[in-house]
Amino acid sequence: MTTTYTIHPIVMGTKVFDKSMMTYQYGQGESFTIPIFTWLIQGGDQTILVDTGEMNPIQSKEREDAIGGKIYTFEEGLAQHSLTPADIDIVIHTHLHMDHCENDYKCENALFYIHEKELASVHNPHPLDYRYLEDYIDEIEENRQIRVVTKDIDIVEGIGVMHTPVHTKGGLTVFINTKKGCAAITGFCIIDENYDPPPEIRGMEMKLIPPGTHVDVYSAYDIMEKVQKEADILIPLHEPRFAAIDSIG
Repeated sequence: MTTTYTIHPIVMGTKVFDKSMMTYQYGQGESFTIPIFTWLIQGGDQTILVDTGEMNPIQSKEREDAIGGKIYTFEEGLAQHSLTPADIDIVIHTHLHMDHCENDYKCENALFYIHEKELASVHNPHPLDYRYLEDYIDEIEENRQIRVVTKDIDIVEGIGVMHTPVHTKGGLTVFINTKKGCAAITGFCIIDENYDPPPEIRGMEMKLIPPGTHVDVYSAYDIMEKVQKEADILIPLHEPRFAAIDSIG
C-alpha cells in the first residue's frame, strides 16, 4: 500500500505588498498580505518540511488579522507538533528566495533537496532577483547537506518533485500522496486567485493568472496548467486561507 501523508501549514512570516506581485497585470494598487509557510509533511517514517520560512517574522495582531491565523517563529511552529529543528530529516525547497530558506541552518540533521538551477541562481543572481542571498544556505552547503535535483524525481515513496520554472529558474512543485488524492504545493509564489481568476480575467479567455514575478510569462501559464491537471488538491504557495487550517489531506 502506498504511503499517504498529511500536510500541516505553519505560518513563518508575512509580506505586505502590491497584490499584482502575486497576480500578473491584475490587482495593481491593492495592498495585500501573504503568509510565508513551512509545510510539515507527516505520515511516513521521516519528518519532512517544504521550505523553512523567515528567521525573524513580524508577529503582530495586524499581520495575523490580515492572514486570519497565527504567526510563529520556526521553533514555535515546530513545537506545535512536538518537534524541534533537529528532528527534521528532509527539507524540500520550492526555491531559494530568502523568505523560503532563512531557517535552513537550524536543521542540522536534515538533507535538503534543491534544484541545480536554483543553486546557480542563489550563487550568481541576476540584479533583478534581489531576493536571493547565499548566506542562508552557506552552512548547509559547507556541511554537505544538499542533494542536488537535476530531474523530476521521487524524494520518498509518495512524495515527488517536478521542475516548474514559473517564478524562478529552479522552482520545484512538490506532489504529495494524501488520503484525499494528490496534493501539489506549488513551486511558484501564487494565491488561490491565480487558479481561480475573477470574471473579468476569464472574460479575456484566460483560465488562470501567472504570478507577478516570473521567468517567462507564456511558459509560466503553460506550466501552471500542467500542474493543475496533475493535482487533485492545489496548494498555492502563499494562499492566506491556509493560515487558519491545521491540516490538508
